[in-house]
Amino acid sequence: MAMQNSNPTILSAADLPTRQQQSRHSAAKKAESQYAGGIFAHELQPSSALLHDPFAGGYLSSPSESESDDDDLMEEPIDEQEIYDLISTISDPEHPISLGSLAVVSLPDIAINPSLPSNPTSPLRTVTVLITPTITHCSLATVIGLGVRVRLEQSLPPRFRVDVRIKEGTHSTADEVNKQLADKERVAAALENGTLMGVIGRMLETCQ
Repeated sequence: MAMQNSNPTILSAADLPTRQQQSRHSAAKKAESQYAGGIFAHELQPSSALLHDPFAGGYLSSPSESESDDDDLMEEPIDEQEIYDLISTISDPEHPISLGSLAVVSLPDIAINPSLPSNPTSPLRTVTVLITPTITHCSLATVIGLGVRVRLEQSLPPRFRVDVRIKEGTHSTADEVNKQLADKERVAAALENGTLMGVIGRMLETCQ
């Protein structure tokens, strides 16, 4: 079967928003500043074996520092950039190109809101992702939506609800696709289809 869109617009990977490069840069700067004073500026450091030993934490930092780091990790919120990083590397079912590079998913089209607005203290959150198909008559829009949904449901804590929809005005049958993606019974039935799950599995193989 011929491709529906044989010549899609592809964004440069360098232009895609990501926190991964920022994290690597911050880690490098931190390591550089830590040893800036030279080899004798600090007390003798543990051997490399201890650095890789998961039981050697007591040698590397004080209990108070470890507890503080654990608290920071536990309190770190999940934001739209993290959601984008989870789904932007999903491969398009028709092209060996990521959904981020094809602009099928984009950071401005991701939102995280309270699931219970009347109860602001509730930890429940709803992640909404709007999908932009590369062509308005794409018959694979539902498959792409299912792939995004599966990826998020597998990756996020249970307190998150996932809402994946076609962006308004970007698909000729957006209403019908959105009804399918919002119908839990139809989604569950679709995910029991071995052929469909094979396609989604291949889409998720490129996830980082």
